[in-house]
Amino acid sequence: MQGVARNFFTLAVIYSLCGMALGLHMAITHDHGQMPTHAHTMVAGWLMSAVFAFFYHLFPTVRQKTIAVVHFWLTAVSGIALMIGLYLELAGYPGIEPVLAVSSMGFYAGMLLFAAISLPAVWKKA
Repeated sequence: MQGVARNFFTLAVIYSLCGMALGLHMAITHDHGQMPTHAHTMVAGWLMSAVFAFFYHLFPTVRQKTIAVVHFWLTAVSGIALMIGLYLELAGYPGIEPVLAVSSMGFYAGMLLFAAISLPAVWKKA
């Protein structure tokens, strides 16, 4: 694995470790108030980053484009801000809502960008 494929896979592993640690913490403390953060970390973080990694691994010509690097950084920065913002919001810090809103829109923009990158690649006639 190389380039953004490796970057996304590394990010996916980090998300999975954080999400699982949060899940264990909730189980040990019997406080499941962060369940939405746990779910977002595991699905939006771990799962989506892994899917992006394998897409770029399977399409090496696409991963070499600058737009793939833009996709990685937009998704990584907005996703991390989203997870931290959601955690803080649920922990009782409502002032974080603007950060949560902007990071959510950034994460969605990353998914739109992925659609624009991936769909032409998978529908391209060989």
